[in-house]
Formats: sequence, C-alpha cells, structure tokens
Amino acid sequence: MNMTSQQATTDTYAAQKARYDELYKRGREARRDFAEAPGNPAVIDDKLVLARETLPGGWGTSMIVPRGETLRLIAAEGCEGVSVLLFRAAEPTERLNVGDTVKLQWSANLQRGKLFYSDMGRVLASMTDDTYGHHDALAGGSNAVTNIAKYRDDGLRHTRGNFILLAAKHGLSKVDIPPCVTFFAPVTVDAEGKFVWMPPAATAGDYVDLRAEMDILVFVSNCPHPLSPGGTFAPPPVELTLWQSPEATSTDFCRTSCEEARRGFDNTDALTGFVVEG
Repeated sequence: MNMTSQQATTDTYAAQKARYDELYKRGREARRDFAEAPGNPAVIDDKLVLARETLPGGWGTSMIVPRGETLRLIAAEGCEGVSVLLFRAAEPTERLNVGDTVKLQWSANLQRGKLFYSDMGRVLASMTDDTYGHHDALAGGSNAVTNIAKYRDDGLRHTRGNFILLAAKHGLSKVDIPPCVTFFAPVTVDAEGKFVWMPPAATAGDYVDLRAEMDILVFVSNCPHPLSPGGTFAPPPVELTLWQSPEATSTDFCRTSCEEARRGFDNTDALTGFVVEG
C-alpha cells in the first residue's frame, strides 16, 4: 500500500470512528432522559383491562397482543426472572433479535424507554414503563443443562422446554426459537468478563409494560434465570395484565429517543400503516 492509499484508509477510519463516537454519545444521553419520561399508572383502571392471567412458577404461556395494547408483567411475589420472546404475529419468521436490540441502543441495560427490535429492523414492542430497571438480554433463559448444573435435577421445567412447547402450538419448531430477553434478571458482567447476578432482586409488585408496536405473538416462560441465586426450584407466580394503553403521539419518548429509534419506527409504521398524530 502506498502512502496516499494508506493515508486515505486512515482518514476513512477516523471519520467512521468520529461518527460512531457521536452516535454513541447521543444514544447514552438519550438513555438519561428516560428516567424523567412519564410512566404508566401503577394501577390500571378496570375499564382499560382486556385480560388477566396468573402464570404459575415453571409454566409458560403465549398470546397475541395487537398493536397499541400493552402487556404488563408483574412480579407479584418477587421474581427470579421471566423470559420473553416476541414474533410478528402475521409472519413469525420475523422475530426478536436481541443482538440488534442491544447494538442499536448502545446498551445491554434494558429499562424504560427501550425498544425491542426484530431481525428486519422494525420495532416489535416498546418498554413504556419499568419499576425495576434490571433485565437480561445477554445470558438467555434456562434449559436442561443449566437445570442439572443448578438443581441437580433433569426433570424440572425450563424456559427452553416451555418455548419449544409454545412454538409447537403455533406451527413453529425449536429451530424458530431465537435468544430471549429475561425480565427481572439483574445480570451484569464482572471485571473478568463473566456474567453475574447483582442484587437486589425484584420485589413484590415490580412490573414492566411492553407496548406492542405491531400485532405480536408473545411467549412467556416463568422459570428462574440460570444465574439466579439459590439451589431450590420454587419460582413464584407472575401476573400478566393486557390493557388498552394510550395511542402513541409524535412526542412519545420511545419513538423519539434517538436516531435509531426514529428509523426503527419509520420501518414499522410503513408496515403497519400507522400514522402518528400530534
């Protein structure tokens, strides 16, 4: 490589690095704004409630959540993790991509204001409220191997098994199951690069609100996260509330938090035909 080509390569890299640093800075600044964004009512008016379900410990469930409705996951008695998968209801080959969800938002720390992206660059759901603030998009849910390692028991239910059963009910198979998000799982990375569970755990009444940005198919598994403390399999029940949330406006903090969010919603609105008002 001659000096001119080498200099051009160096200049191109420097320009790309500067662009990356600017986007990273703006993404991190947007994250700080989420704490000041308005949340949802802690108690949902009965007139807005569309359905309620209690999911026993160890079990899984699935449901269709239409665009504009919100699914609230409630750690009614505390929690050791609730794993979730999201699919586009009309075409479930489009599904949650946790890698893009983390990458496009410059952080693996999912909390209020964060979006859940599909593998097509569209927004499946937005986290419009969150009273806990620590959720895992990196380590995944439990499976037979993690149950044996943790509980010395290969007969216990686990998230992988729950998702396989739920997939079969919707004409899918285990090859259609991508990595999941686990809510109420305070997983972080220590100085050695290992995943660790950081207290405090979710307390009774903590909740997360997921607003559907298109019609979505949701899988929920109420099995302890592989890194949750303790060697006894005794997950408490989780309460699920489906409610009619307010229509998003042009100033919605989830839609306008950063350039990546705006592009994701442009892609989503083009699919759904949704027009944002005032």
